[in-house]
Amino acid sequence: MRWEAQLVNPPDASAALADGTLPLELPLDLPSQTAGTGPLAGSVVRTFDTPEFRGVTFYEVRAKSVLNRVPAASQVPFEWTVNPYRGCTHACRYCFARKTHSYLDLDTGRGFDTQVVVKVNAAEVLRRELAAPRWERPHVAMGTNTDPYQRAEGRYKLMPGIISALAESGTGFSILTKGTLIARDLPLLAKAAAGAGAGANLSIGFLDREIWRSVEPGTPSPQARLRVCGQLSDAAGLNCGVLLAPVLPYLTDSDESIDATAAAIARAGARQLTGIALHLRPGAREWFMAWLSREHPELVQRYRRLYRGGTYADADYRAELSSRIHAAAQRHGLNRRNDTPGRWTGQAPEPPPPAQPEQLTLM
Repeated sequence: MRWEAQLVNPPDASAALADGTLPLELPLDLPSQTAGTGPLAGSVVRTFDTPEFRGVTFYEVRAKSVLNRVPAASQVPFEWTVNPYRGCTHACRYCFARKTHSYLDLDTGRGFDTQVVVKVNAAEVLRRELAAPRWERPHVAMGTNTDPYQRAEGRYKLMPGIISALAESGTGFSILTKGTLIARDLPLLAKAAAGAGAGANLSIGFLDREIWRSVEPGTPSPQARLRVCGQLSDAAGLNCGVLLAPVLPYLTDSDESIDATAAAIARAGARQLTGIALHLRPGAREWFMAWLSREHPELVQRYRRLYRGGTYADADYRAELSSRIHAAAQRHGLNRRNDTPGRWTGQAPEPPPPAQPEQLTLM
């Protein structure tokens, strides 16, 4: 298994603590144990009795590799990724990475939101990998699986070391996030942007606070993310872009919603805007549809028709949505020719309309 090949966990929790590499100061009364079997065997299991982490379990693992080569079939404009976390407390109902939790014998629903795997030695291992003679410094994308600036990053502080390692090696990178914690690392990002290059993109699909609380319950508000976008553009000198995604069919796809969101993005200081409709991959599809059945049962049949081909919405719907997002971006002065995008905006390109919609390829 690809994940198992990356782990070099010590045989027990005491070994993990003895080498001093865990970037975490813990009160003595917090529980920890060692996972005994399965892909996470040997990892240190912790829980924290604080409001922001109550009900969340962390599996602290020691990785032997953190640079991941992307399969050519993925159709994304980068070859390498770094993901310091697996699982995500953002708890987005639609998160496409949910399926990956099943590879660890963990639940893809509530378990994905509350069981987070942490590669505690990520920066150390990355430095070693970047120093290898065969490393030719191609672009590295982060935020490709789960958010590197989810709440866990506030405790484990892995990203400063990762950013520094990439920048000092002369490797350019991009980050996609919903997390406002990225603002903590503005000085590091500014230094990286002036060197080998760094790009940052915020994911903001809509402004509606009621929908936000329901469908992205663990994330900072869209308004908070907009403020951070302005900071990235002004303080760090990054050409901050926004991924207007996912656009939720029949919930956030009205002209009014798209235009208001594009206007707010432009006011925040973003330069680039890319939009994409909701993807419903296996693992995410079941969890999202369960939420839709509870919160918007009147839309269930419409979604089944729209996504009858699989992961992607109907090709005609996607084309029409893309046209409206492009028009909104133009109205508000976004995507000008002299603005360089922040490299990667976080999603694979939309697939071309297939000859037979029922045979859409799953990514």
